[in-house]
Amino acid sequence: MTEFAFSAFGVNPHYGTPLSPWDRARGHIPGGSTSGGAVGVADHMTPAALGTDTGGSCRIPAAFCGIVGFRPTQGRISREGVLPLAPSLDSVGPLAMSVSCCAVLDSVLSGGPGDDERPQPLVGLAIGVIEGYVDESLDASVAAAFADALTRLAKAGAKLMPVRLPELAELPQIYRNGSIVEFEAFAVHRARLRASTAQYDPWVLARIEAGREKSAADYIDLLGHRTRVRGAVDARTRSFDALALPTVPIAPPALSELGDFASSRALNALILRNTAIANFLDRPAISIPCHAPGGAPVGFMLMGETGLDRRLLAAARGAEEALRGRP
Repeated sequence: MTEFAFSAFGVNPHYGTPLSPWDRARGHIPGGSTSGGAVGVADHMTPAALGTDTGGSCRIPAAFCGIVGFRPTQGRISREGVLPLAPSLDSVGPLAMSVSCCAVLDSVLSGGPGDDERPQPLVGLAIGVIEGYVDESLDASVAAAFADALTRLAKAGAKLMPVRLPELAELPQIYRNGSIVEFEAFAVHRARLRASTAQYDPWVLARIEAGREKSAADYIDLLGHRTRVRGAVDARTRSFDALALPTVPIAPPALSELGDFASSRALNALILRNTAIANFLDRPAISIPCHAPGGAPVGFMLMGETGLDRRLLAAARGAEEALRGRP
């Protein structure tokens, strides 16, 4: 996995980088941070894996490896024994080949008996399709697969309605003085950095060091913006059973395309853009494969209301049946 779970790429300079199952001859990144877990599931080495999702670390590798990844509402699953990255955002979630497997694991991990969730019928299911921000800069393959997925859900009876969340467009401005991860990751690693700086992955080290000069006032302002945006979005989405958006705007890049920290920073941010919304809003979200067999892997993300994780899993099970029913 990515060192300290702090990258959307899934690379690791110490122990090697597992590759996405897609087009291995060329060698595409698996997505991070739970890269080895996702590849292990996709290659049938294990039926499931666990990841920590701070900005998309379960759902991004799921999308890039053609499997399912679930990010629960924070606090649903204990983080005891987990090394934190950003305590305000971290959550533990499963990766598996199906929504059903993720539902069973979610039940066990949250203290339940390992129950699956019955698929929610798609007829009349109200899905808000987010327009703006999340649909910008999409690869042609992602745009086509996402559009096809929406068509399939509509044909199966889902009620698709466009929804605009202008608050999302504010996020780049809200993050102008640093993201929550930058502030909190440096705080987590401050003591370790004094003793072991030379041992860090240089890419990860650069991201952690970005929080060194941040101010407490900016952090307090950021948390205030988070509370405001969560309230505004909650008010706009109460009538929907789930919200739909592409998990990642692009297909997995080739490992050879990654450059140094400066040149790759924008690419990392783009890969994280859509998934990080659920962490910022503290909502459950799940990525389901929606690409054609043999094509570039594409994830279809459903996002639910805070705390209504099992309701989202039921909707995702219904959606998965329609998305996997392609000829």
